[in-house]
Amino acid sequence: MGTQDAESVAPGTCPTASGMPMLGLGTWQNDDPEQCAESVRTALETGYRHIDTAQAYDNEEAVGEGIAAADVDREEVFLATKIWISNLAREDVLETARESIDRLGVDYVDLLYVHWPAGEYDGEETLSAFSELYDEGLIENVGISNFLPEQVQEAVDICDAPILANQVELHPLLPQPDLREACENAGVEVVAYSPIARGEVFNQPEIQEVAEKHGVSEAQISLAWAREKGVTTIPKATGEDHISDNWESLTLELDREDVDKIDSIDETNREVDPDFAPWN
Repeated sequence: MGTQDAESVAPGTCPTASGMPMLGLGTWQNDDPEQCAESVRTALETGYRHIDTAQAYDNEEAVGEGIAAADVDREEVFLATKIWISNLAREDVLETARESIDRLGVDYVDLLYVHWPAGEYDGEETLSAFSELYDEGLIENVGISNFLPEQVQEAVDICDAPILANQVELHPLLPQPDLREACENAGVEVVAYSPIARGEVFNQPEIQEVAEKHGVSEAQISLAWAREKGVTTIPKATGEDHISDNWESLTLELDREDVDKIDSIDETNREVDPDFAPWN
């Protein structure tokens, strides 16, 4: 089936079992304060209820301004941010998490991630600080990001607070089946960043064919494919057109033939690959 008007999709459509909305707005590289705030406001007033940022994006203040400007109650917004690798020592986590919350202009965040298992990351020390923030009510959920399968289970075993999600690069050119299985086994949800592979999905014939079949964009196909895999997506979008197009993916249903065709793509492409990544 094709898409419906964005307005027909109820706010919070397709939440996971935890209540985390399965489509969010990513804000990586949205570093112009005015544009960032406007993107967040537009997304929330379109119907999004999941906003993702990070200390390293240098836009937490603008994200907070966008949330404050939107005609949406803070309690309806699932807000996530991430602690950067240089701030993962125990005391730095406790201090900089509070600074992030202050910059966002909120009393708590719904999800706080370890951005990468790198730099000052130490499982015991870092995650004990996250658990302390959880116990204090400053964060509603603990998250990890860019963790390998074996690191996911280790983090779950170490952390006193439950770990909600592992945020990783995931899209049809990097489907990460082993990682998805490991997360499922550990009771950890998967959140995909770069879910349209920085635009590379637009160049894939298989995705082009499915998009033509449904009369929608390749971006919508990629987002709907991830949802079929049980994966939450947080595509970056700045302009109203892209924000709305991504939102309409929630009304798109792929059939088994569509999913199999996308799964048959044999090209692999990782877009985010820093030297300090655990797979390097």
